[in-house]
Amino acid sequence: MARYVPAPIDPELRGVLAALGEEAREPVTPENLAVWQKRDAAVRPRPTVRDLRADGRFAVEELRAPGVSGGPDVTLVSARPAGIAGPLPILYYMHGGGMITGNAWSVLPRLLREWALPLQLAVISVEYRLAPYAQYPGPVEDCHAGLVWAADHAADLGLDAGRIVVGGKSAGGGLAAALALLTRDRGGPAPIGQLLLSPMLDDRNDTFSSHQMAGRDTWDRTSNATAWQALLGDRYGTADLPPYAAPARATDLSELPPAYLEVGSAETFRDEVVAYANAIWQAGGEAELHVWPGAFHGFDTLAPQAGLSRDAREARTHWLRRLLDR
Repeated sequence: MARYVPAPIDPELRGVLAALGEEAREPVTPENLAVWQKRDAAVRPRPTVRDLRADGRFAVEELRAPGVSGGPDVTLVSARPAGIAGPLPILYYMHGGGMITGNAWSVLPRLLREWALPLQLAVISVEYRLAPYAQYPGPVEDCHAGLVWAADHAADLGLDAGRIVVGGKSAGGGLAAALALLTRDRGGPAPIGQLLLSPMLDDRNDTFSSHQMAGRDTWDRTSNATAWQALLGDRYGTADLPPYAAPARATDLSELPPAYLEVGSAETFRDEVVAYANAIWQAGGEAELHVWPGAFHGFDTLAPQAGLSRDAREARTHWLRRLLDR
């Protein structure tokens, strides 16, 4: 049996992780999934539209896009700096949570503070359905239906359909990568970039880093397997899984928008993210890859003031600014 020496964790981040205790690394299993979802919903803040408006600094509204094939409508939370004339570029964002938790509202305070104000862009956050209540292709089709609607109605909303960046973190990063593939293959809408933050890309869950960080990362291969099983159901582990379900399965990464990819060196997703960036380069595409030394999954959320977290936020913002200035 192979022996996997764990990747070292940045000293500053290691102290934060130790202070959080073992609960921060408790894996999600099929047996505790329902309890884990209830606990996450209880502790994850969900601001109201009034909260998000921040005393008038932001214009925020909830929108409804028709679902696919008679499915339920998709809720979109649109937010932008107040008083700025459009049309504004759009960051079309998918939240994290392993496809099994999270919501469209809780990510917005950070996105508005870090990007909407300094870059003068609008954020549209998608409330896609969660597994196991909705399995593939439900979540990615929700995201696609919302994107199509947003692009079609951009002019009415004071937004620029020609400057859409799809982005997300963890599960949301995987959905953003899937959307880039899906919009390419369906002929639009065409995003100008894809922002993939620690993206969840590979259902096979068998990279070196997934074994190396088993039981050590905040999202390890046990949690990862549980989430993929919840999303894919009977299709989990099948050989013919489409790349829109797991983008690492894609055999053609040509003609995709420029990508920003980041991951921690002490993270379960490290090797699949590096491999995905390499595959984009090999297909003749454009990708900027950052591997943050000693970072675990979700490091910037759990330790927002850490040096690595500040560096990561700065790098993402620089990439977005360069992309939007083209």
